[in-house]
Amino acid sequence: MSGHSKWATIRHKKGAADAKRAALFTKLSKAITVAAREGGDPEFNFSLRTAIDKALAGNMTKDRIDTAVKRGTGEIEGGIIEEVIYEGYGPGGAAVLIEALTDNRNRTSASLKHAFTKNGGSLGSSGSVQWMFERKGVVRASGKDELSDEDQLTLMDAGAEDIDREDGLHVFTSADSELAKLRGAVQQLGLTLEDAGLEWIAKDENEADDETKGALMKLFETLDEDEDVSNIYSNVTL
Repeated sequence: MSGHSKWATIRHKKGAADAKRAALFTKLSKAITVAAREGGDPEFNFSLRTAIDKALAGNMTKDRIDTAVKRGTGEIEGGIIEEVIYEGYGPGGAAVLIEALTDNRNRTSASLKHAFTKNGGSLGSSGSVQWMFERKGVVRASGKDELSDEDQLTLMDAGAEDIDREDGLHVFTSADSELAKLRGAVQQLGLTLEDAGLEWIAKDENEADDETKGALMKLFETLDEDEDVSNIYSNVTL
């Protein structure tokens, strides 16, 4: 699994409890609004169900979630939010892939360019690093210290390509098309679902020295402060 995905998970859990709660809620609201464009019923819209689950985990109120859904379905007017991928190079030449939800590409591009430059990196052109990653379904769950052979076979039958442990959680990876099936299998095994969604996973992960890792962490933290940034990925293990 991507080392930076682990950092993002920690940041997500921490975010709702600190002074950046408002920025976190803005990000979660945008994700719900974009997902709701494909339908406002989470029972039939897996992406919306996932976005709502993350919002609830972040302690967002039901009223705010409902408002975000209605913006996506058009029941409430709002600015057009675009899904944009930005690519760049961090300290030490690390590949960095950013998913953003923005209503102003020029503002977001300028903000991210400043963040990269300030932290010893550079914003790249489209296609510069995305080829180093592949889109995968990722499910994180808790509830059992160890998985039995039967459990693992059940998960593999449901599309799991990789079974790992990360920060005390079970982490299951699948093809993007198998995510919903894998999520269902995880729940059927009695595990507690902590997170599920599509992520960009580095095809090859690289190690870095402590100085480079520290510089990358500062870059990621700066990027994460931008309300338009929804997810950050890297090919460096942190």
